[in-house]
Amino acid sequence: MVEHAAIAERFIAAVYPRAEIAVIAGSTARGERTATSDVDLLLIGDSLFDVAAQTSEAATHEFEGEIFEVFAYRPEGFAEWADRGIEQHRPVIVHMLVEGIPIRSTPSLESLREQWSGVLDAGPSLDAAESAFRRYMITDLLDDLRDATDALERRVVSATLFERIAELMLLAEGRWIAAGKWLPRRLRDLSPERAALLSTPLLADDLSAFAQQVEAELRRAGGRVQAGFVR
Repeated sequence: MVEHAAIAERFIAAVYPRAEIAVIAGSTARGERTATSDVDLLLIGDSLFDVAAQTSEAATHEFEGEIFEVFAYRPEGFAEWADRGIEQHRPVIVHMLVEGIPIRSTPSLESLREQWSGVLDAGPSLDAAESAFRRYMITDLLDDLRDATDALERRVVSATLFERIAELMLLAEGRWIAAGKWLPRRLRDLSPERAALLSTPLLADDLSAFAQQVEAELRRAGGRVQAGFVR
């Protein structure tokens, strides 16, 4: 981490010199880097950009042999995109702010982290309408999986179904969702036992048993939604 913090400081000085807050997040901050890991970097500053109207930027840079995934914001831009993440139940930059390691700081950082920590701790809110819509999509995918005979179609549908039911499981328990590798990690954090019951038949290519477990989780979240649903 010390080495990557030093490289990150040089990168910021060269590319985003007006950044007031800089936070390293992701695998670098957690000490879990792999051979292909990049450096996730959150930057905030009042005068971060040359263009006055610009409030945000997501960009990928190569610097000194490292790939930097940069999420850069003016304060108002950060608030806007953080709110969007909360609304979508996937507050990536909020997690970066709260859980990352600061390498540049101002007095406002602590208050920002306190503010958004409270939001993260409160968890997402799944209202009845969204729950019904999510259960409707899962019901449809379940029927597609059970009806499909083409091997490729079955695998594509089952992968999508895993994502949809995992998201519903998390949201129904007041947990934030995620994408990619972070979705199974969040699911295991919620319940290793329920995650295993869902994933074991999927990994074994026992899609009938997988569908049965999805059905069980769907019932737990309120049951199938089909006839009479208006969207």
